Amino acid sequence: MSDTTAIGSRRIQALAPRLANQIAAGEVVERPSSVVKELVENAIDAGSSRIEIELESGGSRLIRVRDNGSGIEHDDLGLALSRHATSKITSLDDLEGVASLGFRGEALAATSAVSRLELYSNTSDDPVNGWRVVAEGREMAPRLSPAPHPRGTTVAVRDLFFNTPARRKFLRTEKTEFNHVEEAFRRLALSRQDVDLVLRHNQKTVHQLMGGNSQVAMEKRISQLLGRGFLDNAIHIDMAATGLALKGWVGLPSHTRSQADQQYFFVNGRVIRDRLVAHAVRQAYRDVLFHGRHPVFVLYLDLDAHGVDVNVHPTKHEVRFRDGRLVHDFLFSSLHRALAEVRPQGRSTPAPEASSAPPAPEPRFDQQRMALNQVTGEESATYSDNDRSPQGQYRGAGRPGEQQVREFMAGYRALHPDHESRLLTSRSTTDGPQVAPSAPASVPAPRDNASPPGSTPPTSSVDATRAPPLGYAVAQLHGVYILSQTERGMVVVDMHAAHERITYERMKAQYLGEGIDTQPLLVPVSMSVSEAQVELAEREQSTIEAMGVTLEAAGPETLLIREVPALLKNGSVEALVREMLEELERYGRSQVVKDHLFDLLSTMACHGSVRANRRLEIEEMNALLRDMERTERSGQCNHGRPTWTEMSMRDLDRLFLRGQ
Repeated sequence: MSDTTAIGSRRIQALAPRLANQIAAGEVVERPSSVVKELVENAIDAGSSRIEIELESGGSRLIRVRDNGSGIEHDDLGLALSRHATSKITSLDDLEGVASLGFRGEALAATSAVSRLELYSNTSDDPVNGWRVVAEGREMAPRLSPAPHPRGTTVAVRDLFFNTPARRKFLRTEKTEFNHVEEAFRRLALSRQDVDLVLRHNQKTVHQLMGGNSQVAMEKRISQLLGRGFLDNAIHIDMAATGLALKGWVGLPSHTRSQADQQYFFVNGRVIRDRLVAHAVRQAYRDVLFHGRHPVFVLYLDLDAHGVDVNVHPTKHEVRFRDGRLVHDFLFSSLHRALAEVRPQGRSTPAPEASSAPPAPEPRFDQQRMALNQVTGEESATYSDNDRSPQGQYRGAGRPGEQQVREFMAGYRALHPDHESRLLTSRSTTDGPQVAPSAPASVPAPRDNASPPGSTPPTSSVDATRAPPLGYAVAQLHGVYILSQTERGMVVVDMHAAHERITYERMKAQYLGEGIDTQPLLVPVSMSVSEAQVELAEREQSTIEAMGVTLEAAGPETLLIREVPALLKNGSVEALVREMLEELERYGRSQVVKDHLFDLLSTMACHGSVRANRRLEIEEMNALLRDMERTERSGQCNHGRPTWTEMSMRDLDRLFLRGQ
């Protein structure tokens, strides 16, 4: 029997080495940035502490990567350019617990198949002992010769795709290709903060990053690569559980981008793109992110090397976790908790005692950033003491407005000594349904002197001489916004958005705890619906009751509303139920409905919150501000819109050109 099999008019044959290598190169070398990634990863694996990258014409003409690593032995130089040759794994056991970035043994071979490649290396400290190997994409026959070179390795890749014109014509403009290289450089630089990295393009230094192992060094690198605004609007997290450790920075919900271009996730030092990770992050930001926006983050997940398979993609961009559910739940819970703990936190720094001392830097406010800073592009002025200096600084016994705030606080406390225990009283703009007698507040009073569900009790260490983070209300604007005076300046609050978040968080806490508190209606509300909606209400009865609503079919096209959540009793009950039924119709099956219960609660909370053009008394406004300070995620409403923003005295002074 013949060893070959006819397929049409052709016969099976072994591919020529040149063609096989060029096909393999297509999987690894997509563009110049692919070459940079592979070469820098090899340099990192070689233990380099400094790596320099030089480019010409976006990398299509020249890519040169120098490192001071361990180098390649003379006898291994020729083998280094052959396929599937590597020093990083020797057995299947090694493959199942890969700790290095490169391990496939294809990078140098694939690159040399489609370029003119020169490699210099030396494993000793004597430069005379260096060697050079050259390959020019033909039959992969490398040529070796002695060449002086310091300890380490230099790889020069010239004329990328010179022998594959079809591939070369798909390269973009020089600027576009360099942008891809710079993004690859950014990922590599964030993955290893301890390595010095230099990037030059057309003889111009673009990035020069010094390595370091401290958090300060990493924050400096992030600022250089992503801009200072990233850290100014990010939370640092450091969590560990069940063999997993997560560190890094996640952006506040108020600091988002129109595209997902500042999302960096590293697993054991390897940058990856993974659907499981992306889903966990989306879930964590689910009800605080405005639609169409993307969060920013730089996160590092460390786990046992045997718990992740990195050998699932030629370019090693994707991984497969052995226990994906565990990783997903850990990521979601860690990020969800970190975002939940962000609350308004006004921090103040006392003015320096001596006027000659440099003023203390203005502390960062933990939540919203006033857009004015971005518009003006200016740094905040610095306050120190008494009158304003020629540079626009204050000089005197304290920051402007501080004494006024203290006087206001003293007067307010004299009139309202129980202000911390006051709760917001929700009054409907129209006559709502009659309900059974209960406490007058729209939110149930805490049980057993505990804080309301979804809130954090005020700490006993609060300084009674200072204003709380969101200050004290002074006025209401057009029935929509609350104006509050703080020690720093003023805060503007969207009262409906803020109350919506407070109501939503309390309903979530009740749902996840003992169940949503309900309020029976003295007179059931009758509403006309379709036959399909009556059937839906009967089919999803358990789900509807779990959300605090009791419905009863009173006819083929009639429903009676008998109970509603106590938090929403003053809202428009019929409108609430109609929208809830529409949401249930949209989600369809029971299991899908259960997966979207929080979306339903969010919709319900929107109906139960104070509406625009509703007049609030000062004590009601202050109660709302105090609730915001205690409530998780109070910086955004359920739809991701900001609930408040701040203007400091410096912002106001710049606006009115004071001291200039």
